[in-house]
Amino acid sequence: MNNIKQLLFDQSKIFSTFIGLSVFSLFILMIRMKLTHSYYYLFLVWNLFLAFIPFAISTYLSLDQKLNNISFLIISMVWLLFLPNAPYIITDLFHLQYSHPNRIWLDVLTISAFAVTGMYFFYQSLLTMETIFKKKFGKTTSSYITPLIIVLVAFGVYLGRYLRFNSWEILSQPLSIFESITSIIFNPKTHYNAWLFTALFALFLAVFYYAFKSNNNKKAS
Repeated sequence: MNNIKQLLFDQSKIFSTFIGLSVFSLFILMIRMKLTHSYYYLFLVWNLFLAFIPFAISTYLSLDQKLNNISFLIISMVWLLFLPNAPYIITDLFHLQYSHPNRIWLDVLTISAFAVTGMYFFYQSLLTMETIFKKKFGKTTSSYITPLIIVLVAFGVYLGRYLRFNSWEILSQPLSIFESITSIIFNPKTHYNAWLFTALFALFLAVFYYAFKSNNNKKAS
């Protein structure tokens, strides 16, 4: 019972941070819309919502202690499908190429605010799931699962940014996604950009994840 209370207390602190970051991101966006009379970056709100989904799923899994293995596996797969949406927001910096020179600073602040919030969702969600994996599969197994997830997420971001696939298209366009993935895997020379992006983005995510994790461990101890 005490463990449940502590978990709920920890989740309340996490959600407070989530609300603060989200409100700040929306505030910056509203300032931009007011100054530029443009709704161009309104898509960031949708992207942030997609980033919140895996965060919500991992929170649910951490609170529900009675799920059977099949239900846990299915929900975890859904979580993994949506997880790339969280760090994906970083790649929205791509849109800066369309910014007016006089307001590029404002666009950088706007996208960065949403990107930082998305990265918080990603790292907190992954940390929560790693804790669950440790309980279910042991520390050694979970230590292999986490890096694998990071690589898959980096690859998922590539599929979303450059091949324009969405998470739900695994259901609506499974064949197209399968063909694209197999082509990348079996033709690495042709798709070296995909491999390079995945490797470097995975390294980027991993370095900051383990820094995030280390900081959380220090606070807990």
